[in-house]
Amino acid sequence: MKPVHAIAAMCENNGIGRNGGLPWKLKKEMDYFTRMTSSTKDSSNRNAVIMGRKTWESIPNKYKPLANRLNVVVSKQMSDDKEMICFKSVTDAVKTLQSSHSNYSNIETIWVIGGYNVYKEALDNQLCDKLFLTRIKKEFECDVFFPEFSEHDYQLVQQEDVSQEVQIENSIEYYFQVHEKKTKLMVP
Repeated sequence: MKPVHAIAAMCENNGIGRNGGLPWKLKKEMDYFTRMTSSTKDSSNRNAVIMGRKTWESIPNKYKPLANRLNVVVSKQMSDDKEMICFKSVTDAVKTLQSSHSNYSNIETIWVIGGYNVYKEALDNQLCDKLFLTRIKKEFECDVFFPEFSEHDYQLVQQEDVSQEVQIENSIEYYFQVHEKKTKLMVP
């Protein structure tokens, strides 16, 4: 099975967004996001990023589609175009991307990148093997928040390619965490 990971940056109140964008400007943190969601072990593969319609719409046009990744949008209204493919649910997207009989056999890792409803479905259906969370040590005014997840389901782990050092950028401190699912469950 292809691994499914969620990745998010959140401030102290678990806020992840405001007015359709990020409430902070952290270039090195965005570089981390790009590196994690783009890197593959096999150079003939690529990763998929699953996002909701609002997250897709929040990406500046000059960055659409997210380079070197299959862009997947969860939407009941949108349909595929040359920049991305659409599914009605996160679960449907994951099932199709993990299928060995699909057109997506070169997908190495599936990344869930937001927003709230996409994260919530992935967590509620226990689709994520790992959660890559950037914890920003400051509170920002937000209108979108990362959903609650149970510490009983995930454990904090160290990962070789993820720095354990506190990062400082624009006078804002943040650090990276990786939470791994305690028991591997199959996609329903």
